[in-house]
Formats: sequence, C-alpha cells, structure tokens
Amino acid sequence: MSKNEGAIDRTLRVLAGLALLSLTVVGPQSLWGLIGIVPLLTGLVGFCPLYRVLGISTCPVKSR
Repeated sequence: MSKNEGAIDRTLRVLAGLALLSLTVVGPQSLWGLIGIVPLLTGLVGFCPLYRVLGISTCPVKSR
C-alpha cells in the first residue's frame, strides 16, 4: 500500500474529518458525523482506495 495523497490533500482530509466528527458532540449532535472517520483515517494513513481505483495521485513522489 503506497501513499497516493500529497501533504495538502492529507491536511484537508484530517481537518474535514475532525470537523465532521465534532458534529457528534456539538451542533446537531447527529451520528452522521461519524462519517468523518473516513477522511480522518485516509488523511492520517496517506492512502485513499478510491484514488487507487480512479488512478489519481496527489503525492508528488512516484511510488514503485
């Protein structure tokens, strides 16, 4: 599993994930905020399975 997300992409995913997760505690307090786990985890790991399927990579370094 090679990284396919660049630094900006990863940062935005982590921020979006945290924002969505915060909806479970503040705001509407809905469990829909748990969907924030997906961008949070992909941002932390640096790998997006959907990017792999679509052949997209925002990572500047070519992986083998």
